[in-house]
Parts: sequence; structure tokens; C-alpha cells
Amino acid sequence: QVQLVESGGGLVQAGGSLRLSCTASGSIFSINAMGWYRQAPGKQRELVAAVTHGGTTNYADSVKGRFTISRDNAKNTVYLQMNSLKPEDTAVYYCNADLWAFVGGDIVNYWGQGTQVTVSS
Repeated sequence: QVQLVESGGGLVQAGGSLRLSCTASGSIFSINAMGWYRQAPGKQRELVAAVTHGGTTNYADSVKGRFTISRDNAKNTVYLQMNSLKPEDTAVYYCNADLWAFVGGDIVNYWGQGTQVTVSS
């Protein structure tokens, strides 16, 4: 079994910062892309940022210049540093990973349970 466990969410004032972490554990051979998505009330889940195993990153236009995604492959961990937070960043943030559980297996997509980020104005 594979689990993605997020941490680091919370309540912050506009202009503040938070750092999210997500660690994958369990039967893991190799992790391909890891990323963060978010879902605000009444809205669809959207990609925030993603990073490949080699370190190539991709960001939503709304967070470019404010958020930074990074990963530690040795720890199977992905981070999201969020600066200059705005009230519209308020959402549940979900970790996501594409990984192989064993050699020769299929790549499978996993989700974390989500962590709430609330930005007050």
C-alpha cells in the first residue's frame, strides 16, 4: 500500500507564507511526477504546481512568482513554499504522485487526504 501524507496547512493572514510537505510511503519503487492541486468550495480541483523526477517544474499562472515547488527524491517528499498568500488561495490542497510500486509494474496515480489552507484578508 502507498500513502501520501500532507502537512503544513493552516490559517495565515494575506501576505503571509506557508510551507506544505507531502511524503510518500509504503511499497514504492520509483516516483515520477509529484504535484499539488487545490480545491476551493464550489470550484473544481485545479493544478497548482508539479515537478518531475528530474526537477522540471510547472505552475498555474495564478501562483507563478509566489509559490515554489521542490522535491527530495531520497525522502520521497515534495514541498510547496507559498509566499505572498492571497485570500483567493484559500482551498484544500492535495498532494498527488505518479509512481511505480515495483519493478515492471504499471504507473499508478495516488492522492493525499488534503490539508486546509485559509488566508484571511
